[in-house]
Amino acid sequence: MPRALWLLIIGMAVNVIGSSFLWPLNTIYIHDHLGKSLSVAGIVLMLNSGANVIGNLYGGHLFDKMGGYKSILLGIGISLIALVGLSIWHDWPEYIVFLTIVGFGTGIIFPSMYAMAGSVWKEGGRKSFNALYVAQNLGVAIGASLGGIVADYSFQLIFLANTIMYVIFLFIAIFGYKGITVEQATHIHDEIGVNMGKSKVNLQALLILCGGYLLCWVAYSQWTTTIASYTQEINISLTQYSLLWTINGAIIVLGQPLLNGLLKQFSASLKLQILIGIGIFIISFIVAGKASAFSGFLVAMIILTMGEMFIWPAVPTIAFDLAPEGRAGFYQGIVNSTATGGRMVGPLLGGMLVDLYSMRALFTVLIGLFLIAVVTTVFYDRHLKSVKKVTVKAC
Repeated sequence: MPRALWLLIIGMAVNVIGSSFLWPLNTIYIHDHLGKSLSVAGIVLMLNSGANVIGNLYGGHLFDKMGGYKSILLGIGISLIALVGLSIWHDWPEYIVFLTIVGFGTGIIFPSMYAMAGSVWKEGGRKSFNALYVAQNLGVAIGASLGGIVADYSFQLIFLANTIMYVIFLFIAIFGYKGITVEQATHIHDEIGVNMGKSKVNLQALLILCGGYLLCWVAYSQWTTTIASYTQEINISLTQYSLLWTINGAIIVLGQPLLNGLLKQFSASLKLQILIGIGIFIISFIVAGKASAFSGFLVAMIILTMGEMFIWPAVPTIAFDLAPEGRAGFYQGIVNSTATGGRMVGPLLGGMLVDLYSMRALFTVLIGLFLIAVVTTVFYDRHLKSVKKVTVKAC
């Protein structure tokens, strides 16, 4: 892998280590420490995710306009200011304000990271995105494991640790990313005829695919919200809950290279890869819905991790392949904002379903969402195939 990609991998890991001190524990903090209901916690996280969606789209636009270096520094700067504030003021309602600003700042960062990763090693294909995905989950494994231990001692230190990691990330970006150059296309608006139609169809295909991707994230987000709170009600400790995310990250870091080799050997398409992942997700949530002790959630988490290893790296890879020249940032912004949109809708939907009905009702709805995601994945590229046929005839 190129040196530039290694720098992005290191930065991603440090970034996620910091955020993983806090994000798995947000609902627990709002519900148990600030005394708010699950529905209120869902609204707070929705605001954070909504700001993150805006940040993702803005960050993708900034990448296409002025490159990744300045975009990433801007995102880190905004996030760092909010995290310093959160370290000092983390009661109600200051918590909402700073958490929302953090969402916007971190949203700016991720599209540039992914677009840069795809651009600096184009011949690597999905390997670039797999590498960033593994780095993210290495960060989750380290951050979540330390976060649970620190939270049992003091939540104050959670905010401080998050801030310190972002300071380190800032130095990595300043000294490591300035030399990373990405070729910017200058002829985007000159596309006419078949090429222009192809670009439109590519965007439509991505939006259809991202519809199912959003539903998967709506379900996945329950693990950090409603399921997290439920584990506390059945006397699973914070340390045990954080251990689930440590195992999640460890499996991904150790298992992704094996999965890459398996997919390469069987020449699995990205579409098939996503469909397999959704099927595994369904099994995971069936197991979680029947779990009543730590061991049951452990098994469900292991299965869940296998599913996300198939899905999460595949979607940004498809987006990079579909993106016209000079629009890589915008397309990655769509993917990241879709994931964030799922994390925005998920906590509110899950909190309302549990408050009004039950955990059982929640799991039933989530499995229904996965089935819809299967349909969108199957049909997302239908028009792409017809455009390819037209292009071949034109040639």
